[in-house]
Amino acid sequence: MLPGGITRTLPWQEPFPVYAARGEGAYVIDVDGTRRLDLLNNFASLIHGHAHPAVVEAVRRQVGNGTAFTLPTEQEVALAETICGRAESFEQVRFCNSGSEAVMSAIKAARAITGRPKIVKAEGVYHGAYDYAEVSLDSSPSNWGNDPNSIGYSKGVPKGVTDDVVVIPFNDVEASERIIRAHAGAIAAVLLDPAPSYLGFVQISKPFIAMIERVTREIGAVLILDEVITFRSHTGGAQTLLGVNPDLTTLAKIIGGGFPVGAVAGRREFMRIYDHREGKPGLPWSGTFTANPVTMTAGKVTLDLLDHAAIDRLNQLGDRLIDGVNAAFAKSSFPGQVTGFGSSFMIFGHTRSVSDYRSGYSTPEETRRVAALQHALTIEGFHIARTGKGFLSTPMTEADIDRFIDAVSRVVDAGLEM
Repeated sequence: MLPGGITRTLPWQEPFPVYAARGEGAYVIDVDGTRRLDLLNNFASLIHGHAHPAVVEAVRRQVGNGTAFTLPTEQEVALAETICGRAESFEQVRFCNSGSEAVMSAIKAARAITGRPKIVKAEGVYHGAYDYAEVSLDSSPSNWGNDPNSIGYSKGVPKGVTDDVVVIPFNDVEASERIIRAHAGAIAAVLLDPAPSYLGFVQISKPFIAMIERVTREIGAVLILDEVITFRSHTGGAQTLLGVNPDLTTLAKIIGGGFPVGAVAGRREFMRIYDHREGKPGLPWSGTFTANPVTMTAGKVTLDLLDHAAIDRLNQLGDRLIDGVNAAFAKSSFPGQVTGFGSSFMIFGHTRSVSDYRSGYSTPEETRRVAALQHALTIEGFHIARTGKGFLSTPMTEADIDRFIDAVSRVVDAGLEM
């Protein structure tokens, strides 16, 4: 019925994936009744865990009043006001249905604003499923070149796509500025993630973002910041925490409260590209389920619950997990490490310092090492991604994190079968 036996590739694991039956706070219960601490939370979208009572009650009320309309709703306005109150650069917002859509919309907006075709992105960074945003996602030593090459991710990517994506090395100030300036007249936008998940959430450096901000202004390009995941790191997102000044920001995950969502937020002068009031907009943008009141309701409740104290506590749990797991690895001589940003983390099967895609790149053996650890932790009662990624939720306690650390210690001390 399903190609490969599954609809989403990432949850797969041999010999078959765990099937969820229900979720309760920080835990997910599978169809066999096994209860596991969910350290993945639907890939960062469930910051309050599963079935938060306030979200459930608000959604129940809204479902009884309707799930989608061709008309705008008050819920759309309420969530927009909440989002725009969170970061200085958020003067207006346009909703969509996923992070991939948000990135696609922001790229199209930048092209419409500038009249230019090319975008710039960092090597190995994930920005969703849009073919331009996927370029160089999984390049390898066999094809990445001295300067990063523009490599299509899936089969059949047209050369026109790769020709219109300029790839730079993350956090390399001199090389990136040189590469960008070589294409300056054709660049519509620079697309950046302030702490890319595929790079182990290594933070963007101050010299690097300062260069990007300066150069984008000088060449007339749009700076797009991808905060689909990192918006959870601070009430105003990573841009507020790290002092980044984007023109447009892509959002998703937590702003939907567990329902499909995406958004582009930015300053009025850039968001005017969506405005229809003076005729056909530079970027017409709509969608059948965009800004549906169920998602808007869940998102508003979720963000209202996510105050400074909640985020600070969650980030402290993230630090506790990273420190504890790294100590467990060191004690057992397991050749791995954990890196992270706020309440997001990633386990690597090597101990090399990670500063960009190439330094973090894992060999097949290192990749198998992490997959073996993930499989063993599944048996122990913990849910993380096969790639080693995890995202914490507010219902988690210090005791939950300590149990996870203890389980990692037991697993690596006993040895892993790869």
